[in-house]
Amino acid sequence: MSKRVLLIVCLFFVSWLTQAQKPLRIMMIGAHPDDCDLKAGGIGIMFSKMGHSVKFLSVTNGDAGHQSEGGGMLAKRRAAEAKEAGKRFGVEYEVLDNHDGELIPNLNVRLQIIRKIREWDADVVIAPRSNDYHPDHRYTGILVQDAAYLVGVPNVAPDTPPLKKNPYFLYFQDHFQRPNPFRPDVAVDITSVFEQKIYALDAHVSQVYEWLPWIGGYLDQVPKGDAERKTWLAKTRAVTITPEVRTSLEKWYGKENAANVKHAEAFEICEYGSKPTEEDIKRLFPMLKSR
Repeated sequence: MSKRVLLIVCLFFVSWLTQAQKPLRIMMIGAHPDDCDLKAGGIGIMFSKMGHSVKFLSVTNGDAGHQSEGGGMLAKRRAAEAKEAGKRFGVEYEVLDNHDGELIPNLNVRLQIIRKIREWDADVVIAPRSNDYHPDHRYTGILVQDAAYLVGVPNVAPDTPPLKKNPYFLYFQDHFQRPNPFRPDVAVDITSVFEQKIYALDAHVSQVYEWLPWIGGYLDQVPKGDAERKTWLAKTRAVTITPEVRTSLEKWYGKENAANVKHAEAFEICEYGSKPTEEDIKRLFPMLKSR
């Protein structure tokens, strides 16, 4: 092998190695200031602990999500809760100023999403699927789908430089069956960080101890003491691992390890954006290789 060819090979290897070791930039997009936390707070913690950059983005300000408060004061309260939760998760948190319960997948909001994905220079974007009980959730899913291709188009939102490489897009887990059920392409064991996830969720006082119990009809079950509340929150926010998610865990961790997983978060690969191979998934979810 000539010196020139050897040099080219070495430079290629160094470039590949640098890229492989470069910290990932993960963006999770939810409709409200607590959606990302509930759906993927565990992997948010894990990515952060591994040195990767994570951003939670709420498309609305949450100003309708309470039984006795609302408007600007509630929006301020929820923004403060999100900021504190972000500290506890170890992620950056941003809340956009769109009204809760009034989200429409129009051009204005689509451009907001495109700009935010570009500004973060996201490698991975995770958002809701577009079949959900809440219109804000559905439309957040549609907005992200509509942005998936356009983040690389220079003449769309030209004030923000386009991404040079399309991110990998995935969906949060949900339980809805129609028109098609959630498919757990990736499942991550979050047992080791579940306690920290609960501690971070505890920052969303207006939601986990007030609004969600009220609208769900179980406000009388919420304990008064701080310690008791966290214990109760851990019980009520533990997601049952479905047989499909358990099968996915077996794929990524092996059957013996998967049997011991108590808490997991799962994700479906979106058909839009870059198409990940199995090796890509292992690179994009490095916690899958940690066991």
